[in-house]
Amino acid sequence: MIMKKNILLRTNLLVCAVIVLGFAVSSVISYWSNQGIFLKDVENVSSLTSEGIYYQIESIFTRPVNVSLTMANDNLLKEFLADEEANLRNPSYVETLRDYLNVYRAKYGYDSVFLVSTRTGRYYHFNGLDRVLTPGNLENEWYYAFLKSGAEHSLNIDNDEAARNEITVFINCRITGRDGSTRGVVGVGFRIDHLQTLLDDYEKKFGVAAYLVGEDGNVEVSTERTGYKAVNLFRNPAFAALKARILNDSDGRQMFWYPAEGGDRYLVTQYLPNLHWHLVVENDTRGLTRKLNVQFYRNVLVILVCVLLTITRVIRSYNAQIIRLTRAVEERERKHRAVFQEATEQLYENIYELDITHNRTASEATERYFESLGAALGTPYDECLCIVAGKQIKEEFRQGYLDTFSRENVLRAYREGRNSLQYDLMISSDGGGTYYWIRISTHIFHWDEDDSIRMLVYRQNIDAQKRRERSLFDQMRRDSLTGLCNKAATQEDIRRLLQREPGGTFAFFILDVDKFKDVNDTLGHGAGDAVLVEFARTLREQFREDDVVGRIGGDEFVAFCRLPGREAARKKAAELVAALRRDVRAEAGTCSITASIGVALSPESGREFETLYRNADRALYRTKEKGRNGFTLHGDARATSE
Repeated sequence: MIMKKNILLRTNLLVCAVIVLGFAVSSVISYWSNQGIFLKDVENVSSLTSEGIYYQIESIFTRPVNVSLTMANDNLLKEFLADEEANLRNPSYVETLRDYLNVYRAKYGYDSVFLVSTRTGRYYHFNGLDRVLTPGNLENEWYYAFLKSGAEHSLNIDNDEAARNEITVFINCRITGRDGSTRGVVGVGFRIDHLQTLLDDYEKKFGVAAYLVGEDGNVEVSTERTGYKAVNLFRNPAFAALKARILNDSDGRQMFWYPAEGGDRYLVTQYLPNLHWHLVVENDTRGLTRKLNVQFYRNVLVILVCVLLTITRVIRSYNAQIIRLTRAVEERERKHRAVFQEATEQLYENIYELDITHNRTASEATERYFESLGAALGTPYDECLCIVAGKQIKEEFRQGYLDTFSRENVLRAYREGRNSLQYDLMISSDGGGTYYWIRISTHIFHWDEDDSIRMLVYRQNIDAQKRRERSLFDQMRRDSLTGLCNKAATQEDIRRLLQREPGGTFAFFILDVDKFKDVNDTLGHGAGDAVLVEFARTLREQFREDDVVGRIGGDEFVAFCRLPGREAARKKAAELVAALRRDVRAEAGTCSITASIGVALSPESGREFETLYRNADRALYRTKEKGRNGFTLHGDARATSE
């Protein structure tokens, strides 16, 4: 009996040992499996969070930079600066400039819009004349440093003395004259708390810490600090050894784990070339790691307690524990995937996965997408790529799409150490003629389970962004008063036509409003503006849509078009003289205007813009010598008057 009891005891102990060992091994495997899933999700969420912040910051700064450049190239603003010294004691001059700056502030919602004159040092803003900048004043150091840099535009963070000393991001743009000299500095500003709010939203939502760091290592923007008071990121011992790696100015992103007190942390860095800043996103996993460890030890303790009761109860407890562990793992995986999905859905409209090594799809969503375009189940990836290009991609982007995402290029990129590809294109969702802009970004990685190279494809709708950029570009090319091409755009378009058709026959017209100064002097600048607007409208009507018509000076206009020869040019010039002769009504009265025209033909009078401009200007001078209200062709002995 005693022997049986001993045998039973030993049997029970053996069973208990086997159960304990089994549960211990199972717990360890579950722990490491769960930790692997957790760490992978940390990497994905950190990467997508960094990308989301990057694109939002790019979007935030694109418009103020373009608006500042538009003001810097505005001929009206340049005329204001040219007349400044003559109007130092004229209140209406300051009032007009204040209204100009306030229009931009109200239109775009900026916290500050300003102008500094290099001649006088006067600082104007949307409330009028604020102060006069002088060398040696630390508060004015930003201005003199920017002038010395020679840069077209720059960015700095400072307190805005004109707006309650709020910490503000300023975009500074240089205003240059025809001779290349600096006439002034113009720009806009918006409070730094806009960027802090953006970073705070991401930090709270995804449990990360985000910093915008300058090239000197100072934290320019974070949820707690701004660049107004210098705090260097690398004073933190955890970051000190990573300085060279973080401040790498490469265009791509860097993602890596690094050791820190309390456990490893994941870091994502990306260079912002337009701002010369570095985006740093840090994911501190210590809290979640502690939770995983606590859960592990708790599981082991429960198992030991259950074993001490009875074999039966141990078995029952074992089964119950396995169920709880499985559900816990599934729940944690579900939460991690939910965070990952939420992050990706905010950035992208579609995500697809492909097995590049085996030339096939790697997810059901990808298979459904290709099937919706008519590809049979199991169609190789390279064939599906061609189907997408033919049915959805706009023609001028098809070859670029195929070249970028071909199997050969993806594998080549991976071999060269690149883990991402990107291409902007226009796509149609209905297979018709309605196209919109998307950005396709990829993440290339090695899949350990089958030793394959795989690629995640992210499609992001950027149509609104592209259309805003196009609108701003068109605005920058237009003369603000007449709506014609400005000087820079006129020169660019004429040079492009001459280069495109080197053997073509063109006519280059320079037109001046006769005695325009008398209109301004007698009827005022308002009447002068009305004359220029009417002159520009009439001139535009005399030419085809693909001809170049622009305003290159105060009352100086240029037109450039294809004409077969001198007689055709002479006929066109006579028509212009007749069409531009008219009466213009303004509030101050009615004035009669005429035009003087100089014409140069290409190729006989030159094949380059500068030569044609110079010869047409000489012909214009001959017209004015002979009494105006007429035209002269370069090479003619006399002018033709009407």
